[in-house]
Amino acid sequence: MAVAAARTETITYSGDVVGTEVISAASNAASPGSIEIKTLDSGLNTITVPTGGSTVVACTIVPPAANSTSITLKGVTGDTGVRIHNTDPTTIAIHSSVTSFVLTTGASITGARLYWS
Repeated sequence: MAVAAARTETITYSGDVVGTEVISAASNAASPGSIEIKTLDSGLNTITVPTGGSTVVACTIVPPAANSTSITLKGVTGDTGVRIHNTDPTTIAIHSSVTSFVLTTGASITGARLYWS
């Protein structure tokens, strides 16, 4: 059965600036519609983009709520990468040519969730 996914990010401002911004990404009619729960080992973790008849256009990385360990997103092992937030979700849009990316952690993290859309 086909899975369709639609992503949006909503930013709500209050205080000196008041307003709401809704940012929509392109819909994906061939989404894998899957969630993986991972234990990320200390150091390098290669994350493979799902295949098998679906097309991934994004991955939302959700660390555990109490995580205090560093997470760095990289394209390949040798990259300097970008440190992502310890607990806030991070969504990355993925080009169709991407087959994997790397999450490097300062220690083991149990219960990280990857939402594939």
